[in-house]
Amino acid sequence: MAYVIAVTNQKGGVGKTTSAVNIAAQLATAKRRVVLVDLDPQGNATSSLGIAKEGLTATLYDVLIGGVEVANIVQPTHIQNLFLLPATATLAQAEIELVGVPQRESQLKRLLASVDAEVVIIDCPPALGLLTVNALTAADGVIIPVQAEYFALEGLSQLIQTIQLVRQALNPELRIFGVVLTMFTKRTVLSEQVKHEVSQHFGDAVFQTVIPRNIRLAEAPSFGKTIFEHDKWSKGARAYKALAQEVVKRAAI
Repeated sequence: MAYVIAVTNQKGGVGKTTSAVNIAAQLATAKRRVVLVDLDPQGNATSSLGIAKEGLTATLYDVLIGGVEVANIVQPTHIQNLFLLPATATLAQAEIELVGVPQRESQLKRLLASVDAEVVIIDCPPALGLLTVNALTAADGVIIPVQAEYFALEGLSQLIQTIQLVRQALNPELRIFGVVLTMFTKRTVLSEQVKHEVSQHFGDAVFQTVIPRNIRLAEAPSFGKTIFEHDKWSKGARAYKALAQEVVKRAAI
């Protein structure tokens, strides 16, 4: 079975999708078969890989709600070994429509059981609703991106509580796989303060690699490219390559 990692933080703009896409791409480049699940109705992971949402005939919504087989929506990407379960804005309806479905929290886990992959990366929505609970129920571990800015830990207690509740009721094997600092600016007092605060709170769960604030990282999605294709020599590319290597070691993939 695939090792499933959910990338989540209910706070938007923390580099969640950037992290999910680039970790998935680097693992695929290292010859691992990876499926990236776009569980965010904004569909940013889908766009980041250059896939036109308006051209999709079926998406993750149709799998969760419409009974479409996963195999019918898996999209190959321009990166060898990397496949995508795409999303569009219609996925937002699933939050409501899943409410009346038996075992509603386990629908994604059931569907992913048939996915042919070594690693599944789930890009979660910036909310702690039913879609995110589905991701946590399906996941072996959680990666939490934390922005190196004021109020970095604000709201994270709610996320940790949700993870604990899912562990108790739905997925006892779930663990916090790692916390990654994003948008880090070297040699600033604020970034170092946030790094110290996050390390005190999460201890060894914090990845050694930090993701810098980098214009090339911000540009890449608009070209439908990963950071490795957009500028493989950039600080952002080097950081995500190092982070992916840490992920491999922690997961023993």
